[in-house]
Amino acid sequence: MRYWLMKSEPSTYGIDQLAAARRKTDHWDGIRNYQARNFMREMKVGDQAFFYHSNCAEPGVIGIVEIAREHYPDFTAFDPKSSYYDAKSSASNPRWYMVDVRFVRKMKGAILLSEIKQNPLLKELRLVRRGNRLSVMPVTAKEWKAIIRMEKR
Repeated sequence: MRYWLMKSEPSTYGIDQLAAARRKTDHWDGIRNYQARNFMREMKVGDQAFFYHSNCAEPGVIGIVEIAREHYPDFTAFDPKSSYYDAKSSASNPRWYMVDVRFVRKMKGAILLSEIKQNPLLKELRLVRRGNRLSVMPVTAKEWKAIIRMEKR
């Protein structure tokens, strides 16, 4: 099993929307960065990911999801009415992919970015590296455990 961190703006799609979805499962679409897309293509069913709320008053890890379906073409890229439309992507030659994620649980309390930055065990976490703005990124097993240990008890 591998571990990941997946960012979403709560004003666009928050963890409560995923928790309320049918079977607590939904697709993770709209990724338009090649490196983040490539990470999604590496995801396997059963992998776990931190659900991270970004671009909000207190960004941080808010919950845990698992990969429920491996990558498949992101159909929002084919829809001219979608804000994620890409004229160079087609069903026969897709450029962008998505995965399905399933809600596992919310954290007992958000693990804020400010707290993550203070943890010396997380100094190499991609999230805290200067200039890293990826919305999907791998997390090592060591980093995963360190973040889980930070959870409010």
